[in-house]
Amino acid sequence: MKTFLPKVDLAKRKWHLIDANGAVLGRLAAQIADVLRGKNKAVFTPHLDTGDFVVVINAEKVVVTGKKETGKKYMTYSGWKGGEKYTTVAQLRARRPERLITHAVKGMIPKNRLGDRLLTKLKVYRGEKHPHQAQQPAPLTVKQ
Repeated sequence: MKTFLPKVDLAKRKWHLIDANGAVLGRLAAQIADVLRGKNKAVFTPHLDTGDFVVVINAEKVVVTGKKETGKKYMTYSGWKGGEKYTTVAQLRARRPERLITHAVKGMIPKNRLGDRLLTKLKVYRGEKHPHQAQQPAPLTVKQ
C-alpha cells in the first residue's frame, strides 16, 4: 500500500480564533500545536505542513496551575560570561504575555525547518483586538 500524500493547497487554510481567557497554558498550547500541525484533519502527514492558522487573543489572561506563577523560570543566555537571565511566569506575563503561549507551543512542535514554518502561522495578541478580521477567523473552543 502506498503512502497517501495530500495536495497542500495554501489557499484552503482556515483561520481559527482562540480566546485564552481562563485557559490552562499547557492544555491550550497542546491544542494549538495540533491545529498548527494539522493533526485535527484526516489528511495529516507528519512531514508536511497541512495545518491552519491560529490567532490567540487575551494572552495575558492565561492560567498556570500550581506554583508555576512564581516557581517556573525561563532562562535566556546572551552568549557572554555571566549572561544568563532568569524570568518567572509573573514577570513574563507583565512584560510580554504573548511569549508565554509562543514558548509553550514551540516546545510541542518539531525542532526542525518544518517547526519553524509552523510557528509563523501562530499569531498571539494581548487584549481583544487583532489585525486579522479580514481573514474571518472561526472561533475555536478550548478543551478543558
